[in-house]
Formats: sequence, structure tokens, C-alpha cells
Amino acid sequence: MAKEKTNYQKYEQKLEPKRPVLKNCIKAFIIGGLICVFGQLISTIYMYFFDFTEQTVGNPTVATLIFITMLLTGFGVYDKIAQFAGAGTAVPVTGFGNAVISAAIEHRTEGFVQGVGGNMFKLAGSVILFGVFSAFIIALIKTIFSYWS
Repeated sequence: MAKEKTNYQKYEQKLEPKRPVLKNCIKAFIIGGLICVFGQLISTIYMYFFDFTEQTVGNPTVATLIFITMLLTGFGVYDKIAQFAGAGTAVPVTGFGNAVISAAIEHRTEGFVQGVGGNMFKLAGSVILFGVFSAFIIALIKTIFSYWS
């Protein structure tokens, strides 16, 4: 049985199309970089026109990026960008916004409470949980090391 499985895996590998890994990495890097440049542009606009400082501009910038991502996802534009760029759109905070709104759109026919509200944070909930937990651990480590120094 093991020999048949090995032969089938070899046969499957012959038929599987080769993935352009380098090309995909370059596209992800460029699109992810452009998202970050766009985020920096938003930060600069907030600092110049709305009197934010470098320390206070982060939260409104992130909120704006997530809002724009949610709009683009709702209109079907972000999905096309994500298909082209792959992980380049998933890694920045825009991937979080896309995950939240995609689940909401998918389950909207089930109603606002059980559909949208109940399913909106299924995927994003784990991101929030591990983000908060990681921040807690890092703050704890920083606090411990600050007492020693």
C-alpha cells in the first residue's frame, strides 16, 4: 500500500503546475510596500492638516486603512488586489480589515445579530486574542526587565 501511495505522489507532482515563487514574492513585496507607503501618506496628511504628532498619528492611520480596506472589500476591489498580490495584502493591517468585512458580507443573509454580528469576528477574533495576549506578554517581560535595570 505504501508503494502505491508513493507512486501516486510522484505522479501527482509531475502533473502539478510549477508555482512562480519568486514572481509571487516580488508581487507581494511591491503591493505590501505600496500599502505601507499609502499608510505613511495618510500619517503625513494627519500630521500636517490635523495637528497629530508622530506619537499620536498611529491609531487614526490604522483606523483609516481598515476603513478604506472595508470599503474596497465591499465593492469587490480589494479581492482583485489580493488575488494579484497574495500575502502582500494579508500581512499589513489591511488583511485584518478584509477578514472582518468578508465574514460580515458572507453571512449578511442570516441577519444582523446571528449573521453579521455572530460571524464577523470568527476569523478576526483569534487575531485580536493573540495580539492582546502577545502585547500582555511583551509588557510583562518589559516590566520585569525594567525592575532589574
